[in-house]
Amino acid sequence: MAFLSQPKSIGVRMKRIGWAIALAAAGLTPAAAQAPQTQQVTGPAAATAPSERAQGQSLDAANAPAPSTPATSNPGATEAKANFPTALPDAAIGHPNGLKGIQTQVTEIGQQAANFHNTWLLLLCVVISLFVLALLGYTMVRYRRGRNPVPSRNSHNTTIEVIWTLVPVLILVAIAIPSMRLLQKQYSPPKADLTIKVVGNQWFWTYQYPDNGEFEIVSNMLKEKADVKAGDRFRTDADGPPLLAVDERMVIPAGKVVKFLVTSNDVIHSFAVPAFWEKMDANPGSMNETWVKVDRPGVYFGQCSELCGARHGYMPIAVEVVPPAQFAAWVASKGGTMPGAAPAPTAATAPAAAAAAPQTTAAAPADAQPNVANRATAND
Repeated sequence: MAFLSQPKSIGVRMKRIGWAIALAAAGLTPAAAQAPQTQQVTGPAAATAPSERAQGQSLDAANAPAPSTPATSNPGATEAKANFPTALPDAAIGHPNGLKGIQTQVTEIGQQAANFHNTWLLLLCVVISLFVLALLGYTMVRYRRGRNPVPSRNSHNTTIEVIWTLVPVLILVAIAIPSMRLLQKQYSPPKADLTIKVVGNQWFWTYQYPDNGEFEIVSNMLKEKADVKAGDRFRTDADGPPLLAVDERMVIPAGKVVKFLVTSNDVIHSFAVPAFWEKMDANPGSMNETWVKVDRPGVYFGQCSELCGARHGYMPIAVEVVPPAQFAAWVASKGGTMPGAAPAPTAATAPAAAAAAPQTTAAAPADAQPNVANRATAND
């Protein structure tokens, strides 16, 4: 009987050991690993970036746009923002307008690239195509069966082989030389007048201005009127075309060299503005650099050009180019400062400065105050 009861006691003992191991593992597991994982966003965007879809969260809630740019601590920013005018998009420049070909370029590099494509490359393609068509027609007529009942027994022709080897090489060299010059200009940026950090998120953009007080704006796509609740902001023609208009545009000064530091908080995105000849990948964990110089004020649109998830098609980019004086006003409307300017008083420091002023006056000795009556008499 003792022999028969032994397997049963061993089974009970093993079951207790299994429970003990499970409880110990649960106790040693970090709380962070047991909690639902959320998207980690560093820097100023941490207060405004949306989290990844949490456990039990609906898909609509997970895909909701990020909170708009928060109000700044500058007391005058709200009034300045209300007085800051926004430009109307051009009907033909800065966005797809239904025409074929490359968008109208507003940067020097973009104009050179467009001319290289439209003039040299297309002309070369036309010449090659016409030559091949003529050669094909000549071959069909000259070497047809009716004219050559006995086929030729030639296996090769040294002259022709040399020609069809050298001519493609010369064509490639003719394409490579202007291409390398264009790439050299594109990747040899001049000294920057302004630096903007561009951060891609699922699925919105944030723009940080480290040279202007480190403020940040959050840019979300504007929905159509039928897709928003009553009272919420929706897209109008003054904002831009459908799927391209945003609630907060990036603003840059005209005629200035702007350096973009492009990165991502989650997956690979791509910052692309066709009218600038601009496309740069935003890779998480790394920083890519590009630059632009736009002389023509206006509004220019782009989109994320890297497949980045379910709402990849709803990550538009809107850049407003304004005169430098207007850019300074826009920076003030966001609570920022221009380089070299004194920082604006914040809501926290203004009352403290006002309270300290009377104390300083009261602490001054009485004999240090000027004798106004005597000074007036002397001046007479």
